[in-house]
Amino acid sequence: MTDDAPNYGFDTQQVHAGYTPDPTTGARQVPIYQTTAYQFQDADHAARLFNLEELGFIYTRIGNPTVAALQNRVCALEGGIGAVAASSGHAAQMMALFPLMSPGDNFIASTRLYGGSVNQFNFAFKRFGWEVRFVDTDDLDAVRAACDGRTRAIFTESIANPGGYVTDMEAIAGVAKEAGVPYIVDNTSASPYLCRPFEHGANIVVHSTTKYMSGNATTMGGMIVDSGTFDWATGGKFPALTTPCDAYHGLNFHEATGAMCYTFYEIAICLRDLGACQAPMNAFQTLMGLETLSLRMDKHVANAKIVAEHLQNHPAVEYVSYAGLASSPSAAKAAKYCPKGAGAIFTFGLKGGYEAGKAVVNNVKLFSHLANLGDARSLIIHSASTTHRQLSDEQRKAAGASDEVVRLSIGIEDPKDLIADLDQAIAAAG
Repeated sequence: MTDDAPNYGFDTQQVHAGYTPDPTTGARQVPIYQTTAYQFQDADHAARLFNLEELGFIYTRIGNPTVAALQNRVCALEGGIGAVAASSGHAAQMMALFPLMSPGDNFIASTRLYGGSVNQFNFAFKRFGWEVRFVDTDDLDAVRAACDGRTRAIFTESIANPGGYVTDMEAIAGVAKEAGVPYIVDNTSASPYLCRPFEHGANIVVHSTTKYMSGNATTMGGMIVDSGTFDWATGGKFPALTTPCDAYHGLNFHEATGAMCYTFYEIAICLRDLGACQAPMNAFQTLMGLETLSLRMDKHVANAKIVAEHLQNHPAVEYVSYAGLASSPSAAKAAKYCPKGAGAIFTFGLKGGYEAGKAVVNNVKLFSHLANLGDARSLIIHSASTTHRQLSDEQRKAAGASDEVVRLSIGIEDPKDLIADLDQAIAAAG
């Protein structure tokens, strides 16, 4: 597909966007460009590339044709103007914030986040001099109160992991606009097929492409997508983008690249200096997964609803937290923000508490007990003893990962087999 291609639908774009057949070989599938560097035409050509006067490839850490095809495809699926791939979802989160933050700055984050993100924000980022302020994003006044003159972003997940909570993105986007900061949404749990954050006011989207985009648990990766809707020049809060950059021969990224300044900074500075690039082979495998994203997500969602409805009537289950259930407090938000389905990640609480949760994961036979989500296979984990183990009791409760909670990532198997496996595991747990 080219820039002047018709406005194709999602199913077409997930197969075609971002790549046209190789002009030299005619290769229809995206080739794996397994190379570290690219030969320059001459000295002037090299200088133009390094000055960002001409687009091209220099070194695979900052750009590779296979990775570029993946970036372009995800950008098209999210409806952005630019995208940059990273080595993992955590790397994408770090890179998404890096152009915005200086020592002493802060960002607001939802209390309902993946446990690994809570740890990264609360501990690793502290060593950069960045402060995270965790807030219940249902309380808009609390979000406003947490913002001050050093706030540089607001961060939430579209569908929160592990509890399947759906964020009121339009409301949070309104607060971010009032504060004059970008709104960043982690759209991993939903994928761009189920949720389109840019249509609801988000400015930047991040993904762990390791999950649904790849879909088969073989490939690590992350992605940052820029909507192009945030005015970086207003307010003077983002000097890395709007003043001469000492790390890039005095270039003012905003003056040089306009609305694309955030994306170009990610490439020229973040990839170059932080080095968290995605490998060409990983990008290729993720491209293969993207071709069937919509087909898989429809099956994931259908299965998740069947399993969740069964569990909410199980005598050993205290509650089910899944926005796809009519009884869920997030049901109305799911219908608004995720009209094709509320995802396939949810939790349920066992009446037996912590020990019952551990016993269930020890007794499953079909479900895989591991720390991942978004696989074609169904996965199970006891969050309190694993992914959220480093959090305090209060933090785990706020994140939806209390002692009794078991998280499921529902795959594409026969739902009757999944239900039978859970029933026998719960029975074996007593």
